[in-house]
Amino acid sequence: MSQPVAPAEIRFAPEFDQPVRYMLRTRSYYLGLGYENPYVWAHYIDAPFTPLKKPLSASRLALVTTAAPYQADKGPQGAGAAYNASAKFYQPYAGSMASKPDLCIAHVGIDRQHANMSDSECWFPYEAAQAAQQSGRIATLSPRFYGLPSNRSQRHTVEIDAPAIIAMCQADAVDVAVLIPNCPICHQSQSLLARALESAGISTVVMASAKDIVEYCGVPRMLFSDFPLGNAAARPNDPESRATNFELALRLLESAVGPRTTMQSPLIWNEDPSWKLDYSNIERLSPEEVVRLKAEAEAVRETAKALRLKTVGK
Repeated sequence: MSQPVAPAEIRFAPEFDQPVRYMLRTRSYYLGLGYENPYVWAHYIDAPFTPLKKPLSASRLALVTTAAPYQADKGPQGAGAAYNASAKFYQPYAGSMASKPDLCIAHVGIDRQHANMSDSECWFPYEAAQAAQQSGRIATLSPRFYGLPSNRSQRHTVEIDAPAIIAMCQADAVDVAVLIPNCPICHQSQSLLARALESAGISTVVMASAKDIVEYCGVPRMLFSDFPLGNAAARPNDPESRATNFELALRLLESAVGPRTTMQSPLIWNEDPSWKLDYSNIERLSPEEVVRLKAEAEAVRETAKALRLKTVGK
């Protein structure tokens, strides 16, 4: 008589292998550093929605970034650079798409332990966008890309920065925009801009890695990649992931039937999901590290404050 076959063991993924809850993580982190009055994130129930007015093959597409142009006099900004507040910018800008821009993300709170800071295609999908134009997937790219400041003040983003970006897009006859944020606040700023662009008649998709922040704010369309902060567009040095994610963003522009449509990229960062446990995790820091990080945070705040006062006067 044959022996009964034991049922296969049921194996689940570890509990932490899910999208990082960045709002909760950063709240705990700054409370742990001794900062009171937790940050209040932008939150809406409804979201505007502008369907495509014409096929993508007849549309002009723009890229919107929170990355900053490299500034030689502002200290380290490339691979391995520490948080560099002196490289921040506080006014929206536009740059030429005629050649690949030199954009850096050292000025914002990305995942420095796990994100790649060398391959700019991870945060600015220039080559994928150019390929979409060359193949006829889109009609043309805007002659300019646009830079949105990462601003903790939601009012400033909504009332000053977003209208400036909208005016630039309208001047360049942009039909659709792909927004790529980097740090937690970048995700909020880009989400607020997506809402404003849609209200102005420009269809958008946010290529995000902080799912909770974007969905909490409420956007028309989001392509979520479960990648470290700062690398929302692609895995480093991986042309196939660039093409895959950008095509998914385009498909989402075409297929979303209403606001708050989220698509998750099937790509994973790597086989080991433990990277998700590290970013701003106060529980993994020693008392000595907490003291050091508090001092660093204060220094960054002073540098950023001085630059902001010099740039925008407040």
